[in-house]
Amino acid sequence: MNSVMWTVADSWVMAKRSVTHILRSFDQIMSLVLFPIMFMLLNRYVLGGAIDTGDVTYVNYLFAGILVQTLAFGANYTTINLAVDMKEGVVDRFRSLPMSNNSLIFGHIAADLVRNIISAIIIIAVGFLVGFRPNASLQDWLYVFALAMLFTLAISWLSAILGLLVKSLEAAQWVGFVLIFPLTFISSAFVPTETMPAALQAFAENQPVTHVIDAMRSLLVGTPMGDSGWLSVVWCTGIILVSIPITGWLFRRRSAA
Repeated sequence: MNSVMWTVADSWVMAKRSVTHILRSFDQIMSLVLFPIMFMLLNRYVLGGAIDTGDVTYVNYLFAGILVQTLAFGANYTTINLAVDMKEGVVDRFRSLPMSNNSLIFGHIAADLVRNIISAIIIIAVGFLVGFRPNASLQDWLYVFALAMLFTLAISWLSAILGLLVKSLEAAQWVGFVLIFPLTFISSAFVPTETMPAALQAFAENQPVTHVIDAMRSLLVGTPMGDSGWLSVVWCTGIILVSIPITGWLFRRRSAA
């Protein structure tokens, strides 16, 4: 078996391991189900009557933001799960086996994709229940799905870096939140960026989460896309290409320590 097939086979085993951990963890299942529902309902009914989104109803405006926020926090589980593996010595046991060095990380990231597919299905179902009415074609939905998976991969690889940098499980639980929270809230997720103060507006309109949200919103409900379509792909692809070698270097360094 060549090295590529070896890595793929080992990563598949590690992915099944990570997904099994999700299914056996009550906490992860609850967050997987309740988190997207809670944010959709709270923002739909608490903020829905107070924010002017022009010709687009607030629930239609909100949907893309909630979807991207859910994907971001879902992908952030790589930080915690990888930190747990490093802390509990699982990596040392795996190193004694004839397996690919990077398959553990690939497995965690693949599990993030599975987790986020489930979360996205929940978000779509709840969105329709509370009044979300897209006008997207099947092709538009496929573009949204592809962008959602690309965004998940970008956040997962960033989360892998954080999981390898932190020294404790306590730090792993909050460090990703510190990164994801401002990126999702200082964006076009919940309010139009033009309503923000100048400094926040400049940041919001030039960061990747806003471009991903605006691209998805345009595909789903027909709002102007501008440059967000290609910029969202460039941002996510760039993050992945930069993060992969950094993650590999950090993992080899931590494993050899």
